[in-house]
Amino acid sequence: MSLPETDNSPSAKENKTRSLKSNACVYLVGAGPGDPELLTVKAQRLIREADAVVYDRLVSEEIIAQIPAGVARIYVGKATGRHSLPQDEINQLLVKLAKGYRHIVRLKGGDPFIFGRGSEEAAVLTQNNVRFEIVPGITSAMACAAYAGIPLTHRGVADGVHIVTGHRQNDEGLELDLGAFSDSRCTLAVYMGLANLTPIVNAVLAAGRPASTPVAVIEKGTTPQQRRVVTDLAHLVVDTAAAGIAPPAMVVIGDVVNLAATLDWFEPAAEPIEQQSLSQM
Repeated sequence: MSLPETDNSPSAKENKTRSLKSNACVYLVGAGPGDPELLTVKAQRLIREADAVVYDRLVSEEIIAQIPAGVARIYVGKATGRHSLPQDEINQLLVKLAKGYRHIVRLKGGDPFIFGRGSEEAAVLTQNNVRFEIVPGITSAMACAAYAGIPLTHRGVADGVHIVTGHRQNDEGLELDLGAFSDSRCTLAVYMGLANLTPIVNAVLAAGRPASTPVAVIEKGTTPQQRRVVTDLAHLVVDTAAAGIAPPAMVVIGDVVNLAATLDWFEPAAEPIEQQSLSQM
């Protein structure tokens, strides 16, 4: 049987090139809050199958260690006031990588669609006809709270959660929804709030919550270095500074924090901090 003839015309070559490019896919993957065992099965598989991995500052070293040898690793981490690569350049980097690699993993701490700017990257990929998939990850709010013994919701205590960012792009002033803050049956989970603790406290108090409202600050949640401060709104700023809490840290505000003493289960390698204000003793 004779083999079919190969079409080497310019149009055929163009179609072949387009077909090869269409096989490229950028996977926007949530790496979870730090504990490598909280990676989803799909996230772990994609990391092992990747041709290139673009990763953030909050992706733990244990997860980075799972990237196979020979895979291109590109660090694009950001910290407050210090970016290794501006977001616009990260967007274009993903587009460029899709022209040279088939499986690109964009690895983000937590979940890519919760303060992870994954939607911005996905929009740019769409504009450039690059195929992508979203792989959700365990977001820091629920994971850090759970590892601190705090349920974000609890029957009879809290029947909702309000997730907010405590930091805005270019250090712009916060725009906090006082109406949402006023409901005492709604837990507040604040990402990236350490630099703005005072305005956050003032906003929550202005919304009508009492100064005695319980608060927990969880540093490096789910990792062996996890530490926590349990206090109240009145003493949050002073107690957090006294404990030397540093980013990344999650702030949880609401009556569910009172359950931490009963439900505490995680034993990190570092000794946890239990900072109690005199008013609570």
